[in-house]
Amino acid sequence: MTPRWKFPSAADQRSATALVEELKVAPFLASFLVRAGFSEPEAVSRFLYPRLKHLSDPALLTGIKEAAGRIFRAIDQQRKIVLFGDYDVDGVTSVALLTRVLRAYGVEPGRFLPHRVGEGYGLTREGVQRCLEEHRPQLLIALDCGTSAAAQIAELQAAGVEVIVIDHHETNHDVPRCAAFVNPKDANAGPSFRYLCTAGITFKLCHALLRERRLAGFDLKDCLDLVAVGTVADLVPLVEENRILVAAGLQQLECTRWIGLQALKEVAAVPAAIRPVHVGFRLAPRLNAAGRLGTAQDALNLLLCEDPIEAGWLARRLDLQNRERQKIEETTLQQALELAIAAGDPAERAAIVVGSKGWHPGVVGIVASRLARRFHRPALVIGFGEDGSGKGSGRSISGFSLVKALEQCAGQLTAYGGHEMAAGLSMPFEALERFSAQFLEIARASLDDEQLRPVLKVASTVDGDDLENGLWQAHELLQPFGIGNPQPLLCLPEVWPAEEPRIMKAKHRLLKLRHRSQVLRAVYFNGAKDPLPPPPWDVAFYLEANEYLGRVQPQIQVEAIRRAEPCGE
Repeated sequence: MTPRWKFPSAADQRSATALVEELKVAPFLASFLVRAGFSEPEAVSRFLYPRLKHLSDPALLTGIKEAAGRIFRAIDQQRKIVLFGDYDVDGVTSVALLTRVLRAYGVEPGRFLPHRVGEGYGLTREGVQRCLEEHRPQLLIALDCGTSAAAQIAELQAAGVEVIVIDHHETNHDVPRCAAFVNPKDANAGPSFRYLCTAGITFKLCHALLRERRLAGFDLKDCLDLVAVGTVADLVPLVEENRILVAAGLQQLECTRWIGLQALKEVAAVPAAIRPVHVGFRLAPRLNAAGRLGTAQDALNLLLCEDPIEAGWLARRLDLQNRERQKIEETTLQQALELAIAAGDPAERAAIVVGSKGWHPGVVGIVASRLARRFHRPALVIGFGEDGSGKGSGRSISGFSLVKALEQCAGQLTAYGGHEMAAGLSMPFEALERFSAQFLEIARASLDDEQLRPVLKVASTVDGDDLENGLWQAHELLQPFGIGNPQPLLCLPEVWPAEEPRIMKAKHRLLKLRHRSQVLRAVYFNGAKDPLPPPPWDVAFYLEANEYLGRVQPQIQVEAIRRAEPCGE
């Protein structure tokens, strides 16, 4: 499907011009800030220069005071504390973070991660039973789960186990009654915390603990790298407090004091200057690999490891598991594509729902993500076991809340949960056809044709000379990029090729572009498959850091090329 190019409106351009004069910022930067909704000098300054001092008081997050009080009571009474975490990166980093803080208070908590296949997500009966047998908790802290487990939590508390829930998944009307419930999606929580994932909420909890009982020699800033990894991996918007936490956390990650993260960075070949893309595509998949194919214990052990030799072994093991996961993922993706296309042209439908027996539940989320990106549609992928029970995962597009859509299909589902852009579900095989029809109907009613057509949203047109005059420096002020703060797509209008494009590895193009007085090098990944239009061209591109021999230079990474035409909305 050919994307539509969308440029800043005339009104946005006028506002950007005014912002250039008022704040003395670069035109490209002003254009981006206007489209992001910024205009006031103080708000612009806080966005461009995120600082930890701008974080809100953790006590403002509903339930934090109660959670901290219960934890200190358990410490003082020497009660057994057990951390029950989800098996994804957000859950594992949250368990690692809270473990390090509790250790600083002289407590060694029990740690439990459920098995994805045998026990499933959250406080399932099977997972809780094994946790009780192995750890015998007196205070159980559910991290990145628990919001939808009211009945299970009631049974735990009736059996004498206190429960604290630290979670960020969407709440329903049946909020669990427990010792403390901390979830920024709760209607009673403050609005400034809504975008936090569990790693961010856990950081808030740890901040509250340390404010009440300070610890000499312990610096919570050392743990910000764990928060950044969990936040980026969980695909939550990098806005408001998340932006502050990730900006500081990525800096900490560059010089992390944790041996496990050092080893993982080496195995994943992460460059010195770390960006969210390196977390999302290099670190997070390896941490997730163990939990996707079995138990996430290796990932947690790596994050808490104190032995360099063991850390290196665990990092290499996770790398091998990730390679195995990639093979399984590729096979599942090809089968899912065949099913999606066999059902008719995906472009004619508002969503994609595919399911099959034998698909590993650990890769369905990644496959759903790839389908959603490829077809620009909400996508659900469900793997069924031989007994007919299915576990699925979904990824969405802007403007369509997966968890709200699943709520409307609840009659076909055994369980579901998640948030707007990503969600999980369980269902029996016999309900697949009915569920698929209902979900597709909901998507069609919610999404119009314009929302279903991919759009290249150009933040600003730029000049070839801009690369020599501060464009890169202005671009880097907008970091970190991610959901809610997308990397700006730029456009060089009316570009001429300076020489014949070259093909690299049979699928990429290397280009030399002439624009004004500059000859610019560019790379067009996977661009060899499509013929180039007659010049001159409009070139949509991202600015990326190209690190070579320790030197970082900006590189033009082409996203699309079209025949030059007026760059209007």
